Amino acid sequence: MKQLNDTFLKAARGEETDYTPVWYMRQAGRSQPEYRKIKEKYSLFEITHQPELCAYVTRLPVEQYDVDAAILYKDIMSPLPAIGVDVEIKSGIGPVIDNPIRSVADVEKLGEINPEQDVPYVLDTIKLLTREQLSVPLIGFAGAPFTMASYMIEGGPSKNYNKTKAFMYSEPKAWFALMDKLADMTITYGKAQIKAGASAFQIFDSWVGALNVQDYRMFIKPIMEKIFTELKEENVPLIMFGVGASHLANEWHDLPLDVVGLDWRLPISEARQMGITKTVQGNLDPAILLAPWEVIEERAKAILDQGMEIPGYIFNLGHGVFPSVSPDTLKRLTAFVHEYSAK
Repeated sequence: MKQLNDTFLKAARGEETDYTPVWYMRQAGRSQPEYRKIKEKYSLFEITHQPELCAYVTRLPVEQYDVDAAILYKDIMSPLPAIGVDVEIKSGIGPVIDNPIRSVADVEKLGEINPEQDVPYVLDTIKLLTREQLSVPLIGFAGAPFTMASYMIEGGPSKNYNKTKAFMYSEPKAWFALMDKLADMTITYGKAQIKAGASAFQIFDSWVGALNVQDYRMFIKPIMEKIFTELKEENVPLIMFGVGASHLANEWHDLPLDVVGLDWRLPISEARQMGITKTVQGNLDPAILLAPWEVIEERAKAILDQGMEIPGYIFNLGHGVFPSVSPDTLKRLTAFVHEYSAK
């Protein structure tokens, strides 16, 4: 096993580090030419079903950009087929589900996940990476129940989540039954990834920003409390992230997790003023990566100055890397973050 660079793990735990660690959401794939070549031949699901290939895609950004953590290459939809959800990732659209949830009966039909049987390839990829290939920590992840439910109820991506919210308001019994099923799936799936070797775990609640604070507290927070409490037993740093959810940052901070992920809408200094004392992760707007280098450097510097004021900071983007971003830009940005923060 390679010597592990644990800077990311130290920062996640709020400890002093020699420099600010950095990784990027959606760093595996998207803008890398090697990945695009693979994608000409295989779909996302096909790549994730081949541990050697999936490990290669996960490892690529670590080798190319010199980032301080790898994130497993897979999709938040990966565990859904195991519980009986027909999901297909359609190019240009995203996940499409043929059997959307409409009633309590639909929820009751959902099964349970047995990771060793249902997604052995995910666990094999993790083992391959953590036992032989990586010199940085591997982040495992899952989609949060609200975000997963939004796809399962809408039948695919949505702009306003009207069907999801209508279901939540009008069918609370079915809603909470669905939340419980998805929470159990997330806990079982998360624990299996950690047991296989993931040394941190991130939950993506990509679309929960569609809810206000009151609804979050009533319909979502108790479920997230349950998930993080269970995962906390595994003793790895736990990270929370969502998009357009700055108004929920304090709600996340209350949960038994270690790192609050911020998108670009909420400056780190403001998050600190709001009372967020845990490690924060973020939060360069990914669109800035398409700007001239001087602009990128200036924005990254401003974010680093805010993040580095107290220990417990991880540099990242406020959402995922766009396919049109040059790999050279990410490599240069990583080097800049390391150099600037080491001074």
